[in-house]
Amino acid sequence: MGSASKQSNKSNKQPVSDRRARIAELRAAEERRDRRNKIIASVAAGVLVIGAIATGTWVVMDQNQKKKDKEAAANADIPGVQTFGDLSRNHVKEKVNYPMTPPVGGDHNAIWLDCMGHVYDQPVENERAVHSMEHGAVWVTYNGKATPEDIKTLSDKVKATPYSLMSPYPDEKGTITLNAWSTQLIVDSAGDPRVNQFFTKYVQGKQTQEPGASCTMGQM
Repeated sequence: MGSASKQSNKSNKQPVSDRRARIAELRAAEERRDRRNKIIASVAAGVLVIGAIATGTWVVMDQNQKKKDKEAAANADIPGVQTFGDLSRNHVKEKVNYPMTPPVGGDHNAIWLDCMGHVYDQPVENERAVHSMEHGAVWVTYNGKATPEDIKTLSDKVKATPYSLMSPYPDEKGTITLNAWSTQLIVDSAGDPRVNQFFTKYVQGKQTQEPGASCTMGQM
């Protein structure tokens, strides 16, 4: 019996070489799994980076396109706009007899009108409004032909636009007149698309005589 038991124990023991081969196989499988996981992680990271670059590129391109569109709008000619060339810019205390109605430049009062989206319900002094336009403001005027809807639309536009102002002007010929330094446009209604075009081009536009000058701390 003793010899039979010993023979049985020998058969149950796995050879050392077989165990080592199995361990090596398991390690190789683990290394392959690690390499595969690293490759997957690298590919995923690459996809995220490419996506971020593509998104950033699209945002930049979109911003550039909007900038180009705005510049194109600012440089485009607006039908009906009249210009008056070089105008004097002296500060005076007396009233000025302007050649155009409303005036769009010339000698003016030393104190401007507040023009950071200010809407006046009474006529304002020409000489102060002219000074505001020298600072780059667009002055919107209207007579009795303007409808309440026109006045509301224009008021909302002006209130939302720094470097603009609005006031009634009973003596003007056109229903609505848009005024900038040495520049003027007459329209029949606030719905005319040229209103927005005029604001885009002339609020602090190239015609501005004193870019960046204040439109606050003025007087009525």
